[in-house]
Parts: sequence; C-alpha cells; structure tokens
Amino acid sequence: MSVTIYHNPRCGKSRSALQLLRERGIEPTVIEYLKAGPDYAQLEQLLAWLGLDPRELMRKNEAIYKEAGLDDPALDRQTLIQAMVEHPILIERPIVVADGKAAIGRPPEKVLDIL
Repeated sequence: MSVTIYHNPRCGKSRSALQLLRERGIEPTVIEYLKAGPDYAQLEQLLAWLGLDPRELMRKNEAIYKEAGLDDPALDRQTLIQAMVEHPILIERPIVVADGKAAIGRPPEKVLDIL
C-alpha cells in the first residue's frame, strides 16, 4: 500500500497523524505542502477523493482567507482552488492518501479509516 501525507510539521494534528501511521508500520511519503504545495490538478484529485467542495478544504481562520475575500460566496470553484495553489496555508491538514482514497486527519484517527 502506497501512503502519502500532506504534512505541516508545525501542526500538532499533522504530527499525530504521521505518528499514527508510523506506529502501524507505515512509512508514508511525506509532502511538506507549505514548501511544495499541490498544483491545481492535484488539488482537484484530492477534492474528488475527499468528496469535498474547495471551500470545505480551506482553513477559514487563516488571515489570507479574509484578506483575499475568499469568504465571498459568489467565488467559483476554480478561483478557490487557485487560491489554495497560490497560498497552500489555506489547505486543511493533514491529508492522507492511500490507494485512491483520502482523509483529513481531524481528528488524526480519521486517517485510519482509509487504510
């Protein structure tokens, strides 16, 4: 099984999810998404696997969310995804992907559902 985690090492939930995987003998591919965020196509794929709309994957308490006017309900899907490409801090974390399934680790134990 191939497992990938979109990880922010400064986030406690992200660290906990990574630890859970490792405790189960899974050494995932770790993508520090703030350094090398997903591109538009990757975000579209993540959203499809998660079954979410773009806004549901966004961290609405980040300053850039309000500063960029992303709370405007008139914004379309493409605009929201592009905002996450340009500002990966907006992406909820951690996201774990395994064999065409994905889960957001909030709480961290949710990632176990896809293994």
